[in-house]
Amino acid sequence: QVQLVESGGDLVQPGGSLRLSCAASGTIFSINAMGWYRQAPGKQRELVATVTSGGTTSYADSVKGRFTISRDNAKNTVYLQMNSLKPEDTAVYYCNAVARRYTTSYFREYWGQGTQVTVSS
Repeated sequence: QVQLVESGGDLVQPGGSLRLSCAASGTIFSINAMGWYRQAPGKQRELVATVTSGGTTSYADSVKGRFTISRDNAKNTVYLQMNSLKPEDTAVYYCNAVARRYTTSYFREYWGQGTQVTVSS
């Protein structure tokens, strides 16, 4: 199997910063894209940022210029540096990876359990 474990969620004041981490482990043959999604109470899960294995990134308009996604391919880990946080960034943040296991010939999506980010004074 493939497991994704997030960490770094916390309570932070508006204007503050947080860094989320997500480590993938298990019988991983290859990981294609990795990304972060978030879900606020009463809202649908939405894409925050993605990064390909080659380092190409994309961001939701709402976080451009404030969030930075990066990954360490050697460690199968993806990060999300969040600066200038706003109350509307409050949500559960989920890690996502498109990966292939050694025992399969196809890629599929995997999800982490989520980490809570709360932005409040």
